[in-house]
Amino acid sequence: MRQVVVTGGGTGIGYAIAAAFAARGEHVTITGRREHVLKEAADRIGAEYAVFNAASPVAVQEALGALPQHVDVLVNNAGGNTNLDRKQPGDLMDVAEAWWANLNANLMSAVLVTTALTPRLADGGRVISIGSIAARGTGSGSYGAAKAALESWTADLAAELGPRGITANVVSPGLVLDTEFFRGRLTEDGIRARVDNTRNGRPGTPSDVADTVLFLAGEGAGHVTGQVLHVNGGAYLGR
Repeated sequence: MRQVVVTGGGTGIGYAIAAAFAARGEHVTITGRREHVLKEAADRIGAEYAVFNAASPVAVQEALGALPQHVDVLVNNAGGNTNLDRKQPGDLMDVAEAWWANLNANLMSAVLVTTALTPRLADGGRVISIGSIAARGTGSGSYGAAKAALESWTADLAAELGPRGITANVVSPGLVLDTEFFRGRLTEDGIRARVDNTRNGRPGTPSDVADTVLFLAGEGAGHVTGQVLHVNGGAYLGR
């Protein structure tokens, strides 16, 4: 039984990933900031949970006692487009704070948790971070930039951890419904426009992403590292 940690594992894609590992008999710990959400999710799938803000170095340090002492698979899923929770910036300080918020949520959360858990990672382990199609020039400003930085950092991480047989990869979804990402603001027209960009004519699902994460976490993906695996129905062609 492997020890799996999934940040942002209480809802949406993170929950689907955690549930998929748990269904395979892995020991799963999910993390997030909302205790009631985490407890309900953990109870449903038979997981442990730890409540903390993955973007805070102090909170991550304090949470280490609640995380497994040995980690086989780390999934950095915490994040989201923080601009959806903010007003339009009015001055340079607003702009700076908006960019810091997305960088903290989507890049620093992964950097901090991975760095804290690196001494606990098993040789031959897996680090998988959830990116976004927004990293490849499809817009979203500071959110897309943060996800692009996540890809760059993962390339360095693959080199750092490679001598221990640990792989580091990014799974990059396109439109995925049944999550909290859009805060209920995505219109039918918005969905249709995004689906029209795909080659298979449908939005993604959390299980599409979870299945790709399971592949990267498996023995058959031991020679796949430093890569970005696109899960978007061909809306972005990785060629």
